[in-house]
Amino acid sequence: MKAETFLPNDYIPAEDEPFMNERQTEYFRRKLLAWKAELLDETASTITGLQDAARNIPDVADRASEETDRSLELRTRDRQRKLISKIEAAMRRIEEGEYGYCEKTGDPISLKRLDARPIATMSLEAQERHERREKVHRDD
Repeated sequence: MKAETFLPNDYIPAEDEPFMNERQTEYFRRKLLAWKAELLDETASTITGLQDAARNIPDVADRASEETDRSLELRTRDRQRKLISKIEAAMRRIEEGEYGYCEKTGDPISLKRLDARPIATMSLEAQERHERREKVHRDD
């Protein structure tokens, strides 16, 4: 088992250090873990809220409004479930030493992009190309 990497609380990855060194890798690992924990907490509160909300509401309009709210909440949680699987995939890439590199080109993904979207799998340029191709095929 690998020793934990020391990481100051104010650490921010910098372009002038070696790409995906131990500190950067640990920074993103912690960021992903915190994000996942936050999503799981929100999911737990949703489950509790839905259990508490399972009551008989006599007014039809109020019942319809509550059903709409529940549906929206469940859709949000489904998106978060998918996000958690992407976070777990990013954690696997960290363990395998592949994190931070574009899956299409193999080039490093910019630190700014990874900081904003730690589950990114493509560089900004590759993502833009992918989206342009997707748009072209969608328009056919």
